[in-house]
Amino acid sequence: MSQATAVPGAFAQLLLPELREILARSPGELDDATSEIHPADLAELVAALKPREQRTFLTALPPARSADVLEHLDDTTRKKLLIALDDRTAASILNAAAADDRADMLAKLPPSRAATILSVLARAVREETAGLLAYPPNTAGGRMTTEFVALPEKTRVDQALALVRRAAREKEALHTLYLTGAANEIIGVVSMQALLAADDRATLIDVADKSFQSVPPLADQEEVATLISKYDLLAMPVVDVQRRLLGIVTVDDVVDVVVEEATEDVQRLGGVSPIEEGYFQAGFWSLVRKRGLWLLVIFVGELLTGTVLRRFEDEFRGTLSLVFFIPLILSSGGNSGSQSATLVTRGLAVGDVRLADFARIFGREVVMGLTLGAFLGAVGFVRAMMWHTGAGVSAVVGMTLAGVVMAGSIVGALLPLGFKRLGVDPAFASSPFVASLVDVVGIVLYVLIAKAVLGV
Repeated sequence: MSQATAVPGAFAQLLLPELREILARSPGELDDATSEIHPADLAELVAALKPREQRTFLTALPPARSADVLEHLDDTTRKKLLIALDDRTAASILNAAAADDRADMLAKLPPSRAATILSVLARAVREETAGLLAYPPNTAGGRMTTEFVALPEKTRVDQALALVRRAAREKEALHTLYLTGAANEIIGVVSMQALLAADDRATLIDVADKSFQSVPPLADQEEVATLISKYDLLAMPVVDVQRRLLGIVTVDDVVDVVVEEATEDVQRLGGVSPIEEGYFQAGFWSLVRKRGLWLLVIFVGELLTGTVLRRFEDEFRGTLSLVFFIPLILSSGGNSGSQSATLVTRGLAVGDVRLADFARIFGREVVMGLTLGAFLGAVGFVRAMMWHTGAGVSAVVGMTLAGVVMAGSIVGALLPLGFKRLGVDPAFASSPFVASLVDVVGIVLYVLIAKAVLGV
């Protein structure tokens, strides 16, 4: 990775005219002209160029720098570039990329294009990349890199330091050494700090941490992120059933995982199918499809609310003042359900809540719903009385608010748990989905209480 200075995005944009001039006049000067700019800022500049200029830009830079810039581009721009570049240029850039980044880039290309580029890669790189591509993308194996340093347990500290100095020129993630036993199984880890502080004559096993964490290659990326966060790790070893080290998931990849998962959860909670591209990068019809599907599901849910209202048309006609409070009741139940769904979904995501906590969550939400419902019910009762609807209607409004808020809290909390039990992302229990379900419950509850209190 380049050690260039970070340039603020606004200032980087000022360089765009000069960059275009260099690309048009003498692309060979591009490397020197941009040597002090961080690859992330260069990626912003590349995104602002025309497709032909983008291709010239990546071709003019040394492959290693082009790989760094390519890594920081958004998925859509990177995909278009790798499709447009000729096979050998694309392969030379990916040859210089980190193993995990290379696999991620190829995984997001059309299969035929990925296979073409893969066939042109250097043999060792091709075999390494094919091994990584064999794992699902959202697993530890799909996220890991094979760029690590593993040494026999009896290696002396001074020998290890010499090996580390040589490896530092090639390896991406070099903050931990991994110790292997006679069967090539991992038996300990040594941080760079521990290595530098150790006596030169000591062996690595003497300074190793033997109580390390590891995950299998098919572990979900969220589980890996949770463990790295819990134990403050810089990298997580990925091992097979014989405890042989396959690769490591580094903390920078975990940051990407956290951002991706948080983005997906927020989109699902808002009733949108996950969108990998940025807002402006996503195609218009792709957005229509991903938003429209959920809108249709929610629309069908709201049709149930209309059906229930129609079913109780006579009851509402008999006491017209009840109609005035329907929006208040529906919104209160939906809002309480959305709050619970959001809290439980977040708890499941970070490991704060487990499926085994079902009874505790249910009891907590019952009490929470009763408390919040009693408060809102009292406010609703006072408001209804101020409209001179009479004590009976005011009581119905107050009791319904109390009941629907409690129902919303319970439904909102339990739906994510139910989805998790079924193996579905809990974030699918989105706020609109919960609100649609609670709307139906609220209308039925409203009419039942009105019948009991007012005899409508």
